Amino acid sequence: MSEQTNPQLKIGWKFPNDFWIANVMELFERAAYYSFFIVLTLYLTNIVGFSDKETGVIAGIFYAGIFFLTPFMGAMADKIGFRNGMLLTFTFLSIGYFSLAIIHTKIAVLFFLVIVMLGGSFIKPLITGTVAKTTTEENRARGYSLFYWVVNIGAFAGKTFVPFVRQGLGLENVYFFSSAMALFALLFTFLFYKPKNFSGERKSIRQIARTLLKVVRTPRLIILILIVSGFWITQGQLYASMPKYVIRLLGESAKPEWLANVNPLVVVLFVVLVTQLMRKRKAVTSIFVGMLLMPFSAFAMSLGQSFEGGFANQISIFGLFSLHPLTMMMIIGIAIQGLAECFISPRYLEYFSLQAPKGEEGLYLGFSHLYNFVSSLAGFIMSGFLLDAYCPDPKTLPAGLTEVERAAYYSNASHIWYYFLAIGFVAAVALFVFKYVTEKIDKKKALQS
Repeated sequence: MSEQTNPQLKIGWKFPNDFWIANVMELFERAAYYSFFIVLTLYLTNIVGFSDKETGVIAGIFYAGIFFLTPFMGAMADKIGFRNGMLLTFTFLSIGYFSLAIIHTKIAVLFFLVIVMLGGSFIKPLITGTVAKTTTEENRARGYSLFYWVVNIGAFAGKTFVPFVRQGLGLENVYFFSSAMALFALLFTFLFYKPKNFSGERKSIRQIARTLLKVVRTPRLIILILIVSGFWITQGQLYASMPKYVIRLLGESAKPEWLANVNPLVVVLFVVLVTQLMRKRKAVTSIFVGMLLMPFSAFAMSLGQSFEGGFANQISIFGLFSLHPLTMMMIIGIAIQGLAECFISPRYLEYFSLQAPKGEEGLYLGFSHLYNFVSSLAGFIMSGFLLDAYCPDPKTLPAGLTEVERAAYYSNASHIWYYFLAIGFVAAVALFVFKYVTEKIDKKKALQS
């Protein structure tokens, strides 16, 4: 009996100091990043003066750039060392966030967004690499589960705090908060992060570029990336369309940052349960269930405007408190998104890795997040055009409008979500076809062998 329980006791929650230090840095980095990102489109339009269309393009390139550069930055981190990489990335982030808070000219803002993009792409391989190198095969799953919780706690905390700064001190001051969080992480890195023996197989920039070409030339992988992008295009609207949509329809007192927090809350509460329920199902089946949920998410979000007036603009929730119909339907729609993510995210990497050539799983997984590159470009650019058409910037409306005339410009704002409903539906159908075709091909290959 003791022989069976001792190994379990040895695993415990004991990790090297560098593991805990990396998690503290990640906590503050995520708080900084999500505080910055949830108001980015508002900042670019309301403070800097870009149009909705221009904002969509800029934010899309920024977010896509982070995910495209991450594997290449990982190679650089191996060359310059993890400590130097951490110091560099938090320096970039501290300077970038602080500069965005005080400088609002268009060219300067674009330059400092590039600085933040470089820092954001650098941090991902450094933190996850530290977790990998400070855990063993026995405790790695527990280490990453703790890391996942820290990521969500940081994101949740940052977005919870933002409305108080935005509404009390001004939108641009949110970036002082992000800069302070990044600066704290920089000081923490300088004082405590001194990793040793972080050696391993190094990949050159050329090797990574070659792998990217291999992924792009693998039909099954690139088709899967494009299909799954349909989910993330809609999920990305939490940052692309939703903040402006909510504030323009409900007023400056609205808190879209809190609505966005519904997603990580649902993921944290249900991801383990969903993964357990789907453990005996194929990965592609679990992904398909999540894809089926996405059209319902967009549909729910589109209903908020339709319910206005019918409930006297307030819906009682079990007699405890009341919500505006648009707020309530946003919460429901975002909760469905979070549930869909529980089905998709844990199994996507598993399925992607199984499609990679033997011995190259690690390199291929470095590009598994290309769906974020595709969905960011497509989703944010679409968002800019849709907002301009259905939920325009109040500053672009003619002067002297009455309330009725002004309301007419926003009467079809909910149509924005119909586009994402259609994208979600097409993506779900495409995945069903993908699942059928690939399983048929695999079965045929198995019979031939």
